[in-house]
Amino acid sequence: MAMLKSSLAFLVLAFAFFLCFIMSTGSYDYFQFVQQWPPTNCRVRIKQPCSNPRPLQYFTIHGLWPSNYSNPTMPSNCIGSQFEWRKLYPHMRSKLKISWPDVESGNDTKFWEGEWNKHGTCSVEKLNQMQYFERSYAMWRSYNITKILQNASIVPSTTRTWTYSDIVSPIKAATGRTPLLRCKQDKKTQLLHEVVLCFDYNALIHIDCNRTAGCRNPLSISFE
Repeated sequence: MAMLKSSLAFLVLAFAFFLCFIMSTGSYDYFQFVQQWPPTNCRVRIKQPCSNPRPLQYFTIHGLWPSNYSNPTMPSNCIGSQFEWRKLYPHMRSKLKISWPDVESGNDTKFWEGEWNKHGTCSVEKLNQMQYFERSYAMWRSYNITKILQNASIVPSTTRTWTYSDIVSPIKAATGRTPLLRCKQDKKTQLLHEVVLCFDYNALIHIDCNRTAGCRNPLSISFE
C-alpha cells in the first residue's frame, strides 16, 4: 500500500512538472489581441495616479497574448529570448508610442519589455520580437475600436450606460467576428476597460472569441 501511494504521488508530481514544462515552452491555442481604454486604467488606479492627468481618448494596445481555451491566462513567461531594445527598429518604436503607450506611468519601453517577456516569448516559434510588435500594430490599425464605437454612437458619457450586447454588436458587425469585453469596477460603477479580438494560432486569421462574459453585469456598462 505504501508503495502504491508513493507511485501515485510520483505520477501526480511528474504530471505537474510536465504541465509546467508545456506552459513554459509556449503551448497555446489562439491569440488574444487586447485593446484598452486609457481613462478606465487611470480611474481605477487610485494609489498611483497616471502620469498623464488627461489620459488618451482612444483605445490603445495592451498586448498580444498567446492563450489556451482551458485557461486563457496561460501560457506566460516562457523560455525564450528576453526583450532587446535594439531589435525594435526606430520606425516601429515611433508607431508603438502612438498605438501601444504606457498610459499609466509613461514608460513605454518598460511596458513593451514586460509584454514581450510575459507573452511574446510564448509565441516565439511563430513570431520573433520584431514580428510580434509589427503584427500587433497591424491589428490595431486594421481594427479601430474607437472609430467602430463612434460610428455606432457609443462615445464616452457620464450620463448613460450600455449593455454588453450594445457594445459587442457594432464591433461584430464591423469585423465579422465576436469580441470579448472586459470591465473594471469603480465603487458602484462598472467601466468598460478592454476589448479583446481573437486570432488563430498563427495570429493571422480573425476568429470568434469563445468566451462571452467578461463583465460582471452585462446590463449596465459605463464608458466614460
